Amino acid sequence: MATELATASAAPPAPLDQQLEHYRRELTGYAYRLLGSTFEAEDAVQETLLRAWRAFDRFEGRSSLRSWLYKIATNVCMDLLAGRRRRLRPMDLGPAGPADERLLGDPLPEVTWIEPMPDERILPADSHALDPAEVAIERESIRLAFVAALQHLPPRQRAVLVLREVLRWQASEVAELLETSVASVNSALQRARATLKASNVTSEAPAEPMDAEQRALLGRYVEAFESYDMDRLTALLAEDATWSMPPYALWLQTHRDVRDWCLGPGIGCKGSRLIPTEANGRPAFGQYKPSVTGVGLEPWSLQVVELSGDRVTGVTFFLDTERFFPLFGLPPRLDA
Repeated sequence: MATELATASAAPPAPLDQQLEHYRRELTGYAYRLLGSTFEAEDAVQETLLRAWRAFDRFEGRSSLRSWLYKIATNVCMDLLAGRRRRLRPMDLGPAGPADERLLGDPLPEVTWIEPMPDERILPADSHALDPAEVAIERESIRLAFVAALQHLPPRQRAVLVLREVLRWQASEVAELLETSVASVNSALQRARATLKASNVTSEAPAEPMDAEQRALLGRYVEAFESYDMDRLTALLAEDATWSMPPYALWLQTHRDVRDWCLGPGIGCKGSRLIPTEANGRPAFGQYKPSVTGVGLEPWSLQVVELSGDRVTGVTFFLDTERFFPLFGLPPRLDA
């Protein structure tokens, strides 16, 4: 935003610019939950702040600045969602497949997929000072499965559920933002809850922070993957763990198929290194595999790892490293 505002014909007072920027992180989280796209969410917030800057002289203060910005952001997101198909995960497209490269098919367009989001761009910067329960809800509400489930909802229901159950707005505040009645908001929330329940995903089951046991589990996962020990790796997976690779529709589920894929079509990943980061409230890794040139290691995937109890329940390999690695601040390649 700073670049666009700097090139505007008349610079706003510095305090206003700072006030608007103060809300960028939480507005990005809101837009991401509605849109399911990392880059569209950032564009939507950019447009929101620019509209607010341009219209500030007409802001009469009948609501808080925060509420006014959320209203603008909601309108921007509703415009983007109009007439658009929902974004998905590979698991939404059909049943798990066998480890057969012939079934991989062509990559599907970017607009098909839920995209990963760096935690640092949307979670509160001062989370250590907040109520741990609120932080847990924030983290759970950006989990890939939850964001994907939100896409099943009509856009207005999506906004109502996020505002009411994630951001904890009052029904009257949401009604004012959406220019509707409290009864309409409550009805939309009930329908949204029913849809999520049918998807086996809820907005009221915040994940607990990783404990020492899960941190040790994650360490064993990294060791097994980097040593490419499929016996050790699959032993860490839950029986119904998912293994998916956007932008491809094929996904795997059985330990045998994961093993066969990694030792067959995915054998080029042997010798990979994993660089830790965080995405969607979960541990994530930049994966670098040996370069085809034989010199160093090149980006291959952004892995988002789901844990539950003492098992890995899912790994999503986002293969569009050209777009995602810069977003996560990951290096363009590694030395051997």
